[in-house]
Amino acid sequence: MTSRTLPRLHLAIVLIAVALLGCGDKEAAQRKAFIEFLQTRIVAKPGIHVPKLTADETAAFGDYAKHYAVIADFNSALDQQVSKPLHQAVEAGAPRSLEDAVGRRKDIATMLGGMTAINAALDQQLATADAAHAALKQPDDLKPVYDTAYDRDVTQPAKAFAEIFPEAAGALKEFLEFADFVEQHRSAIRIQGSQIQLSDAALQPQLKKMMDGLSARQAGIQKAQQRLRSLAYGA
Repeated sequence: MTSRTLPRLHLAIVLIAVALLGCGDKEAAQRKAFIEFLQTRIVAKPGIHVPKLTADETAAFGDYAKHYAVIADFNSALDQQVSKPLHQAVEAGAPRSLEDAVGRRKDIATMLGGMTAINAALDQQLATADAAHAALKQPDDLKPVYDTAYDRDVTQPAKAFAEIFPEAAGALKEFLEFADFVEQHRSAIRIQGSQIQLSDAALQPQLKKMMDGLSARQAGIQKAQQRLRSLAYGA
């Protein structure tokens, strides 16, 4: 090593140290901006909020923008693969009355099959998000804030939708059973709107059991829907 090499080596070490210090300051600023975003735009607000990042926010968060993408991507998939298809299926296939259930048995059966696919999509998207969440490496000051935002925007909505599927599928199955029952005893049953007239009193116990089951399912669906509304709007 020559006498000139030592000063050059020292300068190189100083420059590397300065560069590393600068990187640390940049990461700290990005983390601070991201924490503030999560706290003010998601955690502190009632209901579910998944703001779309602006170009400036994406730049300000640096690599932490990818952490937010885990939350945003799940909600985008939830909307496209679960919420919208479920709404469309209900609009197209859900019976509006007992008479409608009898007349549209095939539509109800198709809707029941579609519910299975929608439920599977929810499970898959949640598993993907949970795996990505678990793989994130986050500093101690960021992790609890991010976990709270993740629970608000991912875990809780997924649970709420998951509560709807068993009740909705159960109701559809019971509508199909009712339609089959009416078909088997068509000569003894007359339906007018919500009223059912029987000419065979022996069928009354079985019919009552079906009606009680449908009533309970309806209450379960309404409860699950209320939970979704409460999550969405913070009510």
